[in-house]
Amino acid sequence: MKQFLSEMNINTGSSNYSARTFENVTGVILAGGKSSRFGRNKALEKIDGMTLIERVCSIFSSVFPQLLVVTNSPDEYVFLNIPITGDIIQGLGPIGGIYSGLCSMKTQAGFFVACDMPYLNRDLICYMTDISGGYDAVVPKIDWMLEPLHALYTRKCIPEIGTEIESHKRQIINCFSRFNVRYVYEDEIRMFDPEVRSFLNINNPGDIAKMQHPRYLHYES
Repeated sequence: MKQFLSEMNINTGSSNYSARTFENVTGVILAGGKSSRFGRNKALEKIDGMTLIERVCSIFSSVFPQLLVVTNSPDEYVFLNIPITGDIIQGLGPIGGIYSGLCSMKTQAGFFVACDMPYLNRDLICYMTDISGGYDAVVPKIDWMLEPLHALYTRKCIPEIGTEIESHKRQIINCFSRFNVRYVYEDEIRMFDPEVRSFLNINNPGDIAKMQHPRYLHYES
């Protein structure tokens, strides 16, 4: 992959994206989960004095002038002062949020993340968006693991996602074989996020304490 990047003459230094924004892509935040394992709305839990969803918005707003929250509890997020939409079909989980976001956003592409990812990396998000031209989706892949909730999708994905929903399988990764996907591999990811913190998420209250450990807080994304 490093040879591939060299051949494309891509500057992977973080300064390359320090002031870059993408007006033709919407930053979409998925906040429709039930937080059943957490016991309460984890998006409103705080790390280093800021709620999880505010941390996401802070990074996203520096990259994408247009933001959108997908949630079925809109009253809880009015304080963010950004557009909110609900699930078109409720109860589908992440694939329903992605489908609803794609159908509701005004741009042709959206960068989708979950609301409980406190250590997003701005430069990685910019890089993934920058290389998205000509693809239906851009998805991180480390070994066999995919990160579909830290990914860019275009509106071209809507028909296949709709078909997946109708089939009752309802797994977004099932659609990837039918998309033109640009996978972002580990060596690419580590050039921007050496510790691969971008994909960390909160599942239970213990994770909040763990992610406030100096190991995670010692530098900003």
